[in-house]
Formats: sequence, structure tokens, C-alpha cells
Amino acid sequence: MKVSKTLKPFPVFATDQEAEDFVDHADLTEYDLSGFKPVRFEFKPKTATIGMRVPAELLEAVKARAEREGMPYQRYIRHSLEQALAMPEKKRA
Repeated sequence: MKVSKTLKPFPVFATDQEAEDFVDHADLTEYDLSGFKPVRFEFKPKTATIGMRVPAELLEAVKARAEREGMPYQRYIRHSLEQALAMPEKKRA
């Protein structure tokens, strides 16, 4: 017989310290984490700057997509470039 377990809603914290204290002591298997999104941390410093001209419509589309993804548009562009370069060359062509 399968036991159904109701998951608790994940609490909202006012400070990072509150969140750290909670995670240090809570059993996260008891909480509904379905609303969480993967987060990518950037540790490497950005040492080069580029400038490029693109059609205004393309920039607006990029900004809209970045907003839907919840990130600044320049980070979205960098992330998209990294993903494209991570694909095998045959799939990129």
C-alpha cells in the first residue's frame, strides 16, 4: 500500500540569514519544492566587453525572453551563447 504524504508549502523568508537557518535544520523532503527553478551561478569574472549592432526587433525579443526566464537580458545573451557553443558542432550547423 502506498502512503500519500502531503507536502508542506515552502516558507517565505525576510532575510538570507533566515533562509540559511531554515535550510540548515529543516528536512526538505517534507516541503513542496515544485515551484523552484534551477539557478546558475556565475563565478568567472567577465573580463572582455563586446559591442554589436542587432535589429531593434531582435533586441526586444531577447529582452522579452530574458524577462520570462527571470534574468537580465545581457546575462541571457551570454547564457544563450554558452549553450550554443556547448552543443556538438554537427547540431549547430
